[in-house]
Amino acid sequence: MFSALGSALHSRRRASLLLAVLATVLAALFGGTVQSKLTNGLSDYDDPGGANVAARKVIERATGIDAQQGYALLVRTDAALGAKDAKPARVAAAAALLDARPEVEQVIDYASASNPSLISDDSRSTVVIGSVGPMKESATIDAEKALQKAIEDDPALRGNVWLGGPTPGHVQVADVSNTDLAKAESLALPFILILLFLVFRGVVAALVPLAGAIVSLLLTLAGLRLATLFTGVSTGALNLAFALGLGLSVDFGLLMVSRYREELAVHGAGSEAIRRTVATAGRTVLFSALTVAAALASLIAFPHPYLRSMGLAGVITVVSAALFALLGLPALLAVLGRRVNALAPRRWQRDISASEAAGNRWHRLASGVMHRPVVVAVAATAVLLVIASPVLGIKFTGADASTLPADTSAGRVAQALERDFGKPPASPMQIVIDTGAGGARLTSYAEQIGSVPGVESVGAPFRLDGGHWEIDAVLGGAPLSTGAKEAADAVQDVRAPYPARYTGLTADFLAQQQSIGDKLPLAAGILTVVTLLLLFAFCGSLILPFKALVMNFLSTGAAMGFLVWVFQDGHFGFAAQNGIEVTTPVLVFALAFGLSTDYNVFLLGRIKEGRSAGLDDRTAVAEGLARTGPVVTSAALLFCLAVGALALSRLVFIKELGLGTAFAVLIDATVVRALLVPSLMALLGSANWWAPGPLRRLHEALHLDRMEPAHAGPPAGEAARAPEKTEKTEQPAASAS
Repeated sequence: MFSALGSALHSRRRASLLLAVLATVLAALFGGTVQSKLTNGLSDYDDPGGANVAARKVIERATGIDAQQGYALLVRTDAALGAKDAKPARVAAAAALLDARPEVEQVIDYASASNPSLISDDSRSTVVIGSVGPMKESATIDAEKALQKAIEDDPALRGNVWLGGPTPGHVQVADVSNTDLAKAESLALPFILILLFLVFRGVVAALVPLAGAIVSLLLTLAGLRLATLFTGVSTGALNLAFALGLGLSVDFGLLMVSRYREELAVHGAGSEAIRRTVATAGRTVLFSALTVAAALASLIAFPHPYLRSMGLAGVITVVSAALFALLGLPALLAVLGRRVNALAPRRWQRDISASEAAGNRWHRLASGVMHRPVVVAVAATAVLLVIASPVLGIKFTGADASTLPADTSAGRVAQALERDFGKPPASPMQIVIDTGAGGARLTSYAEQIGSVPGVESVGAPFRLDGGHWEIDAVLGGAPLSTGAKEAADAVQDVRAPYPARYTGLTADFLAQQQSIGDKLPLAAGILTVVTLLLLFAFCGSLILPFKALVMNFLSTGAAMGFLVWVFQDGHFGFAAQNGIEVTTPVLVFALAFGLSTDYNVFLLGRIKEGRSAGLDDRTAVAEGLARTGPVVTSAALLFCLAVGALALSRLVFIKELGLGTAFAVLIDATVVRALLVPSLMALLGSANWWAPGPLRRLHEALHLDRMEPAHAGPPAGEAARAPEKTEKTEQPAASAS
């Protein structure tokens, strides 16, 4: 199959390239509008079937107010305010501004509500709150812009009033996320270009994977735009698509170009070099892409729109990168031929000692590790477990306007409310009771809630409609603080006289955390089963897939421990957080797991080729690591630059995603791939390749070994038998492979 594909792409290389260019142009035209179609709101983090969502719908139908939306205007006054004072002109103007908005259902200020907690501790600031009805995504963006403009255009409000609250907060989270992403990628790109040039030892070869990244990203945007026609896609998907698309395109491009240069040196420019490249590296790219896609597809098991969007974006990105690597890239290499080595410094054209020395170093490292496999395996495992140990104390938190930087209006309002108000206006925990009857039982229930530690006050039960009552409980501290979460958890433990459902910022977070925990076994099961099947199809062994799972769990566990140590405990210059954003571990685990399997496939493919060429197990491992070690290390460094650029974001949860994934890739490409893999391969020897007879015969009958029919040309492993001298003398601008 792959041999035939390589031959077809070579014979129709110009037509294939034209089709790729046409597809790219169409993708750019169609996908260019995707950003305006993405969603961004607190509902993206909800389980649509959760009891908290049902409670909000009851409140919304009864009152017309969406509890997840709302405005908060922070007003700075010239004179000190008193709880019983009349509203100054500036406060009245701020209230009138909100009251004039069509979506605003209710406006509350310190005077109308007789609520002194709406005045700051220094009596020089107050907050005006606007409750709103349900709003579409585009409406929230337009409303935020209109309010900001109205404030800026009014001399009395400009510089004295700042817009915050849930609705502007989530609009600004999207703006900051997109702005930071563009800035981070623009800062990372020059370093990626330099590293590409150093790795590929030539300008033309370095530009090939970069062209793939551009094509892949445009295809991904088109795929996401298509997905928005059928389902909601969260704006966070763009962050993942850009970082993952660039990283995978470089990974696949590095693997394909490196292998083509090897075949080019042995067979010359022509169909044979392309055929062998696609038959070997192309097969590896396919299985690598499938394993990464499977890991990210497991996110679709979660009902939360944000996680589902990230999974969908990940799968689309992987498919886009693989399509170019398997269809566009071979055609491009066929057109370039030996010119793939063009525009390289003359000294590099004459000197291949650097790439030869790199391979020799990896060969010596593998041989040294396999001489003491027990010691190395135990030491490497111990290191990974030590790094992972902080995960035992992990805590979780959510994302809200308080995560925004102070140079945004919503971030400034959130920080001022927490800093300057002794009892900041709280989003109460709303308890919806399914009953049409009030009476003493509800009153007694409200009193029990009021006695829960951490509950500051409880309102009297009030009727929502003919079948529901509501009780509001004000929790102490910020909505996502540890105290508020513990109090909300305790409130839910109080026995209610009738069926009760809970909503509000704190209750919604607890519901989100519970829902993720409930779906985690299903997602892990999907990930485990699909990964085992794909790795068995790739290598024909039953032992290697299970061993890969163990190593993946070790490397991802280390990444989680690193995240806790850096962000929750506060190291490397990062301020200590209340916890890790609850979706981050899920995302980092899926990404790290998929990429770890990806690099494992790179290495196993070469080891398997060596065994097919007649090498013994240890020699095949050493040769495989020598061939792939420089490639995997270079790919990991480039990927770390691409995804690690997210750590430059001003949003903590995006920093966590970028830094956690980059660390997982780095630890996998070094400790796991360089130490743990060869030591375990040496310990198990030929048992690595064991499979029950029926499964082995099935594997052979389906031609999964090479995915080629029995008559399809010489085996790809023959390339490994080519004289080393020939390859070295005919490949002037050798790559890192």
